[in-house]
Amino acid sequence: MKATEMFDLSGKCALITGGSSGIGLAIAKAFIDAGAKVAIAGNRSEEVESVASSIGAVGLPADISTRQAAVTLASTAEDALGKVDILVSNAGIEGPLSGISELNEVDYLRVFDVNLHAATWISSALLPGMEVLGGGSLIFMASLSALRGNKSIATYSMSKAALAQLARNIAVAHGPKNIRANAIAPGLIRTPFAEGLMANQEFMERRLQATPLRRVGEAAEIAATALWLASPGGAFVTGQTIVVDGGTLIHDGS
Repeated sequence: MKATEMFDLSGKCALITGGSSGIGLAIAKAFIDAGAKVAIAGNRSEEVESVASSIGAVGLPADISTRQAAVTLASTAEDALGKVDILVSNAGIEGPLSGISELNEVDYLRVFDVNLHAATWISSALLPGMEVLGGGSLIFMASLSALRGNKSIATYSMSKAALAQLARNIAVAHGPKNIRANAIAPGLIRTPFAEGLMANQEFMERRLQATPLRRVGEAAEIAATALWLASPGGAFVTGQTIVVDGGTLIHDGS
C-alpha cells in the first residue's frame, strides 16, 4: 500500500456528531481533505448549517439527548449521504463540577444521555448498515479523565470511560463483520470547550509542568488520529483507546 493510500477516504461517508466546532470540526475538515463525504451534526442549528456550508459538508441539526433523536439522526445521515461507513461520536458536555457525594440526578443523567447513551443508540442504528456494506469504523471521543481518578468531574469522566468500553464491546461483537471500533482519549486540547481551563493561569502552570511536551494539544492532532483510525492505515486497529495527551498520563509528577 502506497503512503498516499494509507489515509485515503475516497468513497467513504462519515457522520460526525459535535462536528461544527473544536475537535469535531477539525476531524470533519481532515476527512473531507482525505476524500470522504461528511455530515456534521450538532444542536446549534444555524452554526451547524453555516459551518457545513463553509467546509463542503452536509449539516444535520440535531439534539441527540434522547434515544429517538439519536436513532433519527442515524437514519437521516444514511439518507443524506447514501450510506455511513464511519461514525465519529464527538458530541459531549462537561456537566456538573462535583464529586460523587454531591451529584445531582438530573445533571448526572443528562451527561450520560449526551455523552454515552446517544453514542450507543446511534451506533446501534448504524451497525446493520455497516454490516451490509462489508465493514465500517466507529470512533468514540473519550478523554484523559476517563483513565484517571477525578474528584471534580466525576460524571464526565465516568461517561467517557464508558465510551471506551463501548468501543471494546463493539470491536469484539462486530469484528467478524469487518467493523472496527476505537476510542480517542485527548488530553488538554486548544478548543472552545477548553477556553475556561486555559484562562486559569494556576491550572495551566500545573498542567504544563505535568506534561512532558510542555504544551497543549491542537485539534488537528486529534483529527490526525481519527483519520488514521478511519482509514486503511488503521485497518488492523480495533478495541483500543488511543491516548493523545503530550505524555500527561505517563508522567509520575516528579
